[in-house]
Amino acid sequence: MNSILLIAFLASTAGAATPLILAGMGELVAERSGVLNLGLEGMMLVGAVVGFSVTLYSGSMSLGLLAALLAGAAMALIFAFLVLTLQANQVATGLALTLFGIGLSAFLGRDLVGQTVAPMPDLSFPVLSDLPLIGPLLFRFDAMVYGSVLLVLVVGWILARTRLGLMIRAVGESPHSAHAVGFHVIALRYWAVMFGGAMAGLGGAYMSLALTPMWVEGMTAGRGWIALALVVFATWKPRGVLLGAYLFGGITVLQFHAQALGLAVPSQFLSMLPYLATIVVLVLICRNPQTILLNKPMSLGISFRAN
Repeated sequence: MNSILLIAFLASTAGAATPLILAGMGELVAERSGVLNLGLEGMMLVGAVVGFSVTLYSGSMSLGLLAALLAGAAMALIFAFLVLTLQANQVATGLALTLFGIGLSAFLGRDLVGQTVAPMPDLSFPVLSDLPLIGPLLFRFDAMVYGSVLLVLVVGWILARTRLGLMIRAVGESPHSAHAVGFHVIALRYWAVMFGGAMAGLGGAYMSLALTPMWVEGMTAGRGWIALALVVFATWKPRGVLLGAYLFGGITVLQFHAQALGLAVPSQFLSMLPYLATIVVLVLICRNPQTILLNKPMSLGISFRAN
């Protein structure tokens, strides 16, 4: 029985980590280009409601995921226009985007509360899925779980090994120097921010189509903020986002498995654990300025205007 509970806990952790990975990797790319977008929570909520509604009315989950991706990118485009073209403050604009996304998602989902869709199906691998212990842990997840891990590998490779990654990193470190050698700083930042929004929208849709296949107002419950913290926790490294997402995902699902595991801990304490862990980790990391500055883009949050 203990092995069954352990498998269920680890499998739930993978699901809980997936939206954090998607949103965190999108934000990592945006921040490596020098743009700080605090609107993840709002973009995730809009992606969740748009993805759910399109899936509900069209009957196609693929269309729902595509719509969520485009909705998140559209929200990010608004943010990018304000901070890159109009030179608005990035922190204030990101907070405003979160508030806007919370209100917009509640408005769009007012008639969707209580409705459900079929959950995202798990993939099945011949022979591998039936292996004892290994099968349930590695080969019985939906496509988005595997896609999130692939995303980490691809983004890590692009940032470290390709010309595009070099350009993104150069723009984040010194936009004026990048502009001087011919890089299109604003265009690169636009695309990086929109990629971040698209991934946040996709992460939100995963919550409303896979984790809890229904729409609930405010269903992200602060995961956008945790994804933001993950980027700092990872010191702007893709593999750190993956590790941190699974760590916080495990803490998140612990509250649902605590009683089955025989932990006599108040449910209220377990509910606050993910956010408490986020605060503790950030405090520990920020105690050493050299650690936090190790990979931080030097121009993060600083506006740039081409002369």
